[in-house]
Amino acid sequence: QVQLVESGGGLVQAGGSLRLSCAASGRTFSNYAMGWFRQAPGIEREFVAEINSNGGTTKYADSVKGRFTISRDNAKNTVYLQMNSLRSEDTAAYYCAANRVTSVISRAYNYWGQGTQVTVSS
Repeated sequence: QVQLVESGGGLVQAGGSLRLSCAASGRTFSNYAMGWFRQAPGIEREFVAEINSNGGTTKYADSVKGRFTISRDNAKNTVYLQMNSLRSEDTAAYYCAANRVTSVISRAYNYWGQGTQVTVSS
């Protein structure tokens, strides 16, 4: 089992920044690829970003490319999502997830955090 706890969400004005963190415990963090997903009310959960187990490969949704950065610190068992130039359409609950391999498909991930809310005011 892998336990994931997100933090760092909040209310921010459009154009502002937030950094989300996801702390992992349980099995060896460095064995897992990590993903960030988000879900707004009434909308299906969508892929945001992913990073492979050693941090060498990342991938982003087109909607966040150039604004968001995913990174990880395997020594701290933590994955981050730096979000810059936030827009109102980025408002959602953000979830981190762990899996043995990277994927943009949410159902591929075995372990999920409880989510952290990000609200961007225009």
